[in-house]
Amino acid sequence: MDGFGTGLGRNEQGRADEAAIPIDSSPLAAAWAAIRTGLRRDCGARTFDGWLKPAELGDFDPDTGSLELVMPSQFMADWVRNHFGERLQLAWKTTLPIVREVRVIACEGGPRPAPLLIIEDAPTPAERQAAVATHPRPPLDPRYSFESFVVGKANEVAFTAAKTLAEADQVTFNPLFVHGGTGRGKTHLLHAIAQRFLAQRPDALVVMMSAEKFMVEFVRAIRENDTIGFKQRLRSADLLLIDDVQFIAGKESTQEEFFHTMNEIITAGKRLVITSDRAPQDLDGIAPRILSRLSWGLVADINAADLELRYNILLAKLALLPGVAMPESVVEFLARRLTNSIRELEGALNRIGAYALMTGRAIDLPFVEEVLANVLRANQRRISIDEIQTRVAEHYCIRKAEMVSARRAREVARPRQVAMYLSKQLTPKSLPDIGRRFGGRDHTTVIHAVKQIEKLRASDPDIDAAIRMLTRQLEG
Repeated sequence: MDGFGTGLGRNEQGRADEAAIPIDSSPLAAAWAAIRTGLRRDCGARTFDGWLKPAELGDFDPDTGSLELVMPSQFMADWVRNHFGERLQLAWKTTLPIVREVRVIACEGGPRPAPLLIIEDAPTPAERQAAVATHPRPPLDPRYSFESFVVGKANEVAFTAAKTLAEADQVTFNPLFVHGGTGRGKTHLLHAIAQRFLAQRPDALVVMMSAEKFMVEFVRAIRENDTIGFKQRLRSADLLLIDDVQFIAGKESTQEEFFHTMNEIITAGKRLVITSDRAPQDLDGIAPRILSRLSWGLVADINAADLELRYNILLAKLALLPGVAMPESVVEFLARRLTNSIRELEGALNRIGAYALMTGRAIDLPFVEEVLANVLRANQRRISIDEIQTRVAEHYCIRKAEMVSARRAREVARPRQVAMYLSKQLTPKSLPDIGRRFGGRDHTTVIHAVKQIEKLRASDPDIDAAIRMLTRQLEG
C-alpha cells in the first residue's frame, strides 16, 4: 500500500482517510493506461473512441477496493456499464488486484442524453396532433408490401426483422439497420414496414425520408429559424425511417442532429429503421458514436440474390404482367445472366414486355438476346479456361494437371472433353487456342470433344445434368 504514496491520501498518523480519495499519477493511472490500450485493441478504434475514450478515473476507496470511472453523461455511463461493465471489472482485477470493484458513473453536472432536441417532457396531445396535421403520411407505394417481397436466403433475416418490427407490440431490438447494395430491396422493405405499421396503428405518426432529405430539411430549418419545429416533428414520430444514411458522411452538424434524434427516438420507446449501402463498420466519414448506436440494434444485411431467388423474383414479377408469355427456358436464361440487382431484373422484364407488345413477336431466346444485347453484354462475366479446368477437375475428382496430360484413360479423357466443351461454350477463345491450353492438342481434338459431349447430353441425363450444374457454377 505504501507504494501508492500520497495518492492514497495518508494523514499524519499514517491512517487511510475514511473518505474516497482522488487519483493522481499512481500505479492506478499506469494500470488504466494499459487497460485502455487493451480495450482499444480488442474493441476496435471506432467503438473505443466513441464510448470508452471519454472515461476518466474518479475516486478510489482503498478500504473497499472500489474505483469510479467517470463518463461525461448519464447516457454514456449507462451504455458503458451495460456493455463493458464485466469486461472492465475483469481487466482491473487482472491488471491491478487491489481494485475489486469498478463503478461507472456520470460526471456531476454533465449533459443529459439527447440535449439537442430540448425535450423536458413528452409531447402533449395537442403537440402530437399538430405534428400529425403538419406532417401527412409519407407517400407509400402499395406495390412495395411484405406480400410482394420475394424471400430467399440472401434476404430472409432482413425480411423477418422488418416484419417483426412493423407488427410486434414490443421489439427486443432498436434500431433496425438494413444494409445491402443498390437494387436489392431496401426501399421495398421500408415501404412495407411503414404500410404494415400504419395498418395496425392507424393513428400513428410515421416519418420516412432519405438521409439527404433529413440534411436538407435540417439546414432549411436553421435558415428559417425553425429548428424547434423540425425537432418537434421528428420526436413526435412513432416510427422513423431513414434511407441511405451514408449520404450524411462528412456532414458534422447534420450528424450531430442525427445522433441526438436517434437517441431521443430510441429512449422514448419509438421505432427506428435505417438503411445503407454498406455495414456500419464500413461507413467512412460517420461519427463513431453514431456507428456504435447503429450497431447496438439489429444489423441485417441483404446479400446479392442467388440464382434461385432471381428465378423466383422473375416468376413473381411475371405474374403481375398477364399479357407477357415467357417460356421457362427464357426465365432461367435471364436469372442466370442478370446478376447485378433486382432492379435490373425488373427493368429487363418491362423492356422485354414492351418490345413484345410493340412488335408482336413471340418471346424466345433470340428475341431476348436482341432486345437486351447491351444489358447482357454488361453482365457477361469473363470466364477463363483455367477456371473451367479447375471446376471440372474438382467435380470429377481428378488432378487439374490431368487436363493437360497425355493420359487417355476414360476417367481422365471424359472430364477433359467436358472442359473443352465448356471452354467452347463459355469463352470467346478459338478452337486452336483451346487446344493449346489442353496440353498443345490440335483443334480437331477440340471439335471431336465438343461433338462427343453434345451427343452424350442428348442420350445421357447424368452428363447433361453435370454440364448444366457446371455452367451455373461458372456463370454464377
